[in-house]
Amino acid sequence: MTAGRAVGLLLGVVADGVFGDPRKRHPVAAFGAVAQRLEKIVYQDGKLPGVVYTGVLAGSAVAVGVAAERLGRRHPLLRVVTTATATWIALGGKSLATEGTSMGRELDSGDVDAARKRLPNLCGRDPQALDATALARATVESVAENTSDAVVAPLFWGAVFGVPGLLGYRAVNTMDAMVGHRSPRYRNFGWASARLDDVVNLLPARAAAALTVAGAPVVGGSAQGAWHAWQRDATAHPSPNAGRVEAAFAGALEIRLGGRTVYSYGVEERPVLGTGRSPDAGHVTRAVELSRVVGAMASAAAAVAAVFSRR
Repeated sequence: MTAGRAVGLLLGVVADGVFGDPRKRHPVAAFGAVAQRLEKIVYQDGKLPGVVYTGVLAGSAVAVGVAAERLGRRHPLLRVVTTATATWIALGGKSLATEGTSMGRELDSGDVDAARKRLPNLCGRDPQALDATALARATVESVAENTSDAVVAPLFWGAVFGVPGLLGYRAVNTMDAMVGHRSPRYRNFGWASARLDDVVNLLPARAAAALTVAGAPVVGGSAQGAWHAWQRDATAHPSPNAGRVEAAFAGALEIRLGGRTVYSYGVEERPVLGTGRSPDAGHVTRAVELSRVVGAMASAAAAVAAVFSRR
């Protein structure tokens, strides 16, 4: 049993909740700078260079985690500290809640311009042509997806593999955000990063959707609606993972998500998720509340799983 890992995960969750992301010298920012330099060296418009890029960066992050985990086996207190630090680095729950809450407040006050300026902090969509309803929809979808990507998934891999799982997952997710989109530059080069991100999120995304169903009544939502939307609508989404939790959020909040989605590199027509009304500022606020509930349940589940992990 690995009680030290469980304690470290919970301390990392507390650190994220209290401090949020480090404002200076964030390790993820340092990783991103290294990734940019490597991209300049190996970039070619093809899949093989992208495989090399992804393998080197992901492998390096896991290797650092393995070294830290081995040190922790000899010193139990060090294991708690390294796990807590890695968890804090990997999580993004506080930042997600802060940005989502601010978006809800600005939309509620009718300050659409301020909301447009803030949206890039949550997702990569072009905000300039979006009205209040479209901004609310984009925010709820981003809160839902990032509840899985920035909260549930790191805790899942941390519970199973400890520090290597935390750092490896965060590296993969960061690479996907940097090069995993469908722009002309990254359509081929970013293929490996995007596909690896899909693989490592397969189980966490479904866990996040299940926790959304369980947590929906806590925020006055519909567990039945979350379940039905997840089962009915998720498979139509182009992502094998994001659609699960977005559909569950739509059903839980009894709203309709999906539709025309504008990015800097083009337009995507997303399937409709849910059957309710279009979201507004109030739904943004409730989505943040639901995200917090899901995060709390995921933290408890990860701690329990870590105690009984044999890795």
